[in-house]
Amino acid sequence: MPYHLDELIPDFDVGVPVDREIIVDLPISGTWQRLGVLYEELAQVVSAHALPVLVVSGDCTSCLGVIAGLQRTGRDVGIVWVDAHGDFNTEGTTPSGYLGGMPLALAVGIGTLTLPLELKLRAIPEQRAVLVGARDIDPDERLLLERSSVRVRGLDLTESDLPDGDLHLHVDVDICDPARVPDLLFPAAGGPELDNVLAALRRIVATRRVVSTDLAATWHHNRPSASAQRDVMRRLKEAVTA
Repeated sequence: MPYHLDELIPDFDVGVPVDREIIVDLPISGTWQRLGVLYEELAQVVSAHALPVLVVSGDCTSCLGVIAGLQRTGRDVGIVWVDAHGDFNTEGTTPSGYLGGMPLALAVGIGTLTLPLELKLRAIPEQRAVLVGARDIDPDERLLLERSSVRVRGLDLTESDLPDGDLHLHVDVDICDPARVPDLLFPAAGGPELDNVLAALRRIVATRRVVSTDLAATWHHNRPSASAQRDVMRRLKEAVTA
């Protein structure tokens, strides 16, 4: 799905083969409403697809369409959120106003719920969500996380740290050290080596409970570093589909 939020990415090339590309004519309206139209299409595709399903997009919010699609098939998934950022902001806590920093909070029913309501997305219980490897969390976002039942873990997590039942795995490429993935939209210094990320993903997938994965290619897609970015994406894809 070659979008960053509601903006089509014309140079979207992540270096992995796809079965289907989702492009939608979006209405002239607010961003939440435009995302509702886009993710409704994604939810329909996911609900009709054999599991497990892998979705690649240019942001993290697309996970909401994936989860909505799974719920329509009767799957109630927990979330494993592997990301350099918390993505647990609301419109009341975000210092930037960036909607792409809110999807984990929205998935568990916190924040402005316009988009989840349009998708008929049932909130996932907080205790069935785990945030993995986050190192760049805004102050008010951190307070919101601490008051929640969302678990926060490092990449050394084991199966006992994971939610029970079926799992949706979210992976943002910015979990990696920015030196390994050039030209990230929101680089976070001090990230782990790619091999450590891949090892953690393989442990999660080895549980055989992951029914869906979304990979967020959150980089500038028109830069000379594209080959390095595609190499990282290919290796992430191999790990989550092992």
